[in-house]
Amino acid sequence: MVPELSPDAVAALRTSLSGSVVLPQDETYDDARRVWNGMIDVLPAMVVRVASVEDIAAVLAFAQQWDLPLAVRGGGHNVAGNGTVADGVVLDMGSLRDVSVDADSGTVTVQAGATMGDVDAATEPYGLAVPMGVVSGTGVAGLTLGGGVGWLTRAHGLSIDNLEAADVVTPGGEEVHASADDHSELFWGLRGGGGNFGVVSSFTFRAHPLPAQVLTGNLAYGNVHWRQALRAYDAWTPGLPDEMTTIISCLVPTEEWDMGDQPLLVIGLAWADPDQEAGAALIRQLAAAAPPDMEAVEAVPWSDWQTAMDSTFPPGSRAYWKNASIDRLDDAAIDALVRAGCEQTWHGTGFDIHHLGGAYGRVADDATAFPTRDAPYWLNIYGFWQDPADDAARTAFVRGLAKAVEPFSSGAQYVNFMGAEDPVAQGTAPSVYGPDKLARLTALKTAYDPQNLFRRNHNIVPTG
Repeated sequence: MVPELSPDAVAALRTSLSGSVVLPQDETYDDARRVWNGMIDVLPAMVVRVASVEDIAAVLAFAQQWDLPLAVRGGGHNVAGNGTVADGVVLDMGSLRDVSVDADSGTVTVQAGATMGDVDAATEPYGLAVPMGVVSGTGVAGLTLGGGVGWLTRAHGLSIDNLEAADVVTPGGEEVHASADDHSELFWGLRGGGGNFGVVSSFTFRAHPLPAQVLTGNLAYGNVHWRQALRAYDAWTPGLPDEMTTIISCLVPTEEWDMGDQPLLVIGLAWADPDQEAGAALIRQLAAAAPPDMEAVEAVPWSDWQTAMDSTFPPGSRAYWKNASIDRLDDAAIDALVRAGCEQTWHGTGFDIHHLGGAYGRVADDATAFPTRDAPYWLNIYGFWQDPADDAARTAFVRGLAKAVEPFSSGAQYVNFMGAEDPVAQGTAPSVYGPDKLARLTALKTAYDPQNLFRRNHNIVPTG
């Protein structure tokens, strides 16, 4: 139960802020409390929209003074709904969206409320890109703290592999600069350990050159050709140059790939190199081994490619995800994927297979808190729908496929692809990080957040 907050206490908080406080009786409350996943519908005691880094410490002090649960929201895109909390305080950083590009050093400093689209818009004029995700509305903060898998993963690694430094506000309000040389253990934990240790107010990334027109493509297959396509793909991926990142998507597509209610398997490709003929030759090699039913390969501006999937996952959709690392794509694994893919005849539910390796795979496993880098593939199973009446069927599909691929998975989980009901979201995380990393993360959590103020996440519980 929420403590009774006196008007004087709320007034004092408002006076201490350059941002604003939104209460349940305010006209803007419903808009302020809303998060991307429409299944998450909770009523916080207040939403504080901070307007400066200094506001963060005041909100943390208020939450602790009144013993209120706290949620920290960056872009608000988290599928588990960790950016809000019932009967508590939402620290909303959506107004802190500045992105600063230093073209000489090749670094980009990003405030915690920025989205992936904000970063791309700032870096593209300089011919630079920071490895991010696949949907432009994704918040940079949550994406990065969990890892950051996207279209440049093989070329340049995860978002965390390109993180140079982070500015963090601790539970006590102290501002800490974390990097390889300063608070290095905290810097290690931030890279994959989620928002367990403090509020990151800004991130400094290393950016990479990218052509003005990037070779991209989609090879699409009707379900009678899925097995051939997956076998050919699995034979094609070993030895691929780093510059080629691919993501397989299995879903009922929107109008541009309209084949009625038939699901498609689409191999998406992004070539991060100016030598486009070399990339095109690789794509032709795959297409020759598995001729697609439809094909679209062209050079486009990077921001066009990064926003191509936005309409598939509109804000307010009801959403439920699970994920698994995949050790192999042998016939048994392919059979499980094909069976599940053929079951879906509705828009918005499906799965992605991320091909890993490359620069991502060469980062030492203990260099960051990211769970594991061993698996060649990572499967993200997702559901997006609009009607609450579809909740049972759509979640059953996601759970069913997750169960079916267990024999082909090491069991590792990626926190950014985890839904709200996963046990790790409510307690310790041995299934995610393994015993060695979990012990190190627990020690870090105990040092920086012994009272577990930051627990609306895939929580690492402090000792004691």
